[in-house]
Amino acid sequence: MPTRRAVRHSFTILAATAVLSGTLVSVAEATPPGIPSASTAKTELASLTVKADGSQTGYSRDKFPHWIDQGNSCNTREVVLKRDGTNVATGSDCAPTSGSWKSPYDGATWTAASDVDIDHVVPLAAAWRTGASSWTTAQRQAYANDLTDPQLIAVTDNVNQEKGDKSPDQWKPPLTSYWCTYAKMWTAVKYKFKLTISTAEKSALTDMLGRC
Repeated sequence: MPTRRAVRHSFTILAATAVLSGTLVSVAEATPPGIPSASTAKTELASLTVKADGSQTGYSRDKFPHWIDQGNSCNTREVVLKRDGTNVATGSDCAPTSGSWKSPYDGATWTAASDVDIDHVVPLAAAWRTGASSWTTAQRQAYANDLTDPQLIAVTDNVNQEKGDKSPDQWKPPLTSYWCTYAKMWTAVKYKFKLTISTAEKSALTDMLGRC
């Protein structure tokens, strides 16, 4: 018997390809801002400091205040849901009441915001291990709520949970066709925030950018 997730996944894929009045329904794929070109990403990658990851000691998500108020009754999560979704309608509290979200990590489409996570492309714990442990709380808050770089993206919730705080040498999006874009986003964030990378991480990113 298929699991609830499998049934739900099948339903949402079918919903995304439903035909209305002879026209195929199209759902936009989540696309954060600031994704660099492959050549720029390769240049940025080459400039990053290669260093073994630091300790996880002292890490807590609470040290990265996230989903802060962004004005107009919206927090960061709600802003990204509106940005990355299709035909998103919201209530007076800015919470989505309807819409569709296509996760580029796995290609699945969801029609309930509760099925969607906002992923930190470079996870908070990964940032902590590679430089953010020495930041101020204000700097960590800015990182956790960054809407101007390719750091936040709406994706399938359980795929994001499978990713956890893993770097690209440990986890990659299920869709290999997205590896190039994912590597460009990851590299851009590491470059912007001057975070270090491990040897294995750099090797994985180099391979992924080679697919661009």
